[in-house]
Amino acid sequence: MAELVGRSAAGRKKATPASLALRSVAVLYVGLLVLTPVVIILYRAFEPGLDTFFDALRSKQAVHAFQVTAIVALWSVAINTVFGIVVGILLARYRFWGSRLLSAFVDLPVAISPIVVGLALLLVYGPSGWFGPFLDDHGVHVIAAKPGMIMATVFVSLPLVVRAVVPVLEQVGMEQEEAAASLGAGAFTRLRRITLPTIRIALTYGVVLSLARCIGEYGAVLVVSNNIEGHTETAPLRVGNQVETALNYNAAYAITFVLMLVTFVAILTSTWIRRRKVG
Repeated sequence: MAELVGRSAAGRKKATPASLALRSVAVLYVGLLVLTPVVIILYRAFEPGLDTFFDALRSKQAVHAFQVTAIVALWSVAINTVFGIVVGILLARYRFWGSRLLSAFVDLPVAISPIVVGLALLLVYGPSGWFGPFLDDHGVHVIAAKPGMIMATVFVSLPLVVRAVVPVLEQVGMEQEEAAASLGAGAFTRLRRITLPTIRIALTYGVVLSLARCIGEYGAVLVVSNNIEGHTETAPLRVGNQVETALNYNAAYAITFVLMLVTFVAILTSTWIRRRKVG
């Protein structure tokens, strides 16, 4: 034990003026970019008092906005979880024509603006889109309704579960599944008894990140939802409406604080999961 501690201490580099300068720049950068806005939001959210803070959260419109956010986020995470497992297995275990194209498609949301995603859905499923009139005639509403909001949110959070699962599957390999198959285990049994337990930590990590991303989505949802108060208004959209239209900054800061708190808990959870995975 003492030898290991000695090696660890010996492997650490002594602080130099250059390293101290780099640390100072990093701390200053994080402070200006992240900590300062967070502190300001905390201050402005509670500055008017707790009564004002909770009144903003208890309003009928705010409660409905949180409910819509929860519905859209949970459906999106459920879809991304199933899709992430299936695509992760395909990319990690099989080589087929179009695998690179599929991998590139999974990463596409990283390169495309959410506004563009919303516009694309509007052009396809809108009143004058490719499938919009047909769906409307059959009573299926996508734009200005939850299905369109879920589709937009699914797309922008698409890579998170897949990219969390694929490295684990590639590292583990197929030996255990091949052994189980040789003993007569079916595909579903192998998935339930071997694959899912193997990727459970990575899958949980990806799901948590996906949930945080879905809760905070703004741009794509803004385009496809029509931003109707009391109908398709999510919590992030309500923040924008309170600032731009109602000029109710107290309500905007209160809702922002709740969204920020949920995201912070998700980040802490994902960090704990990642450390557990490494350990």
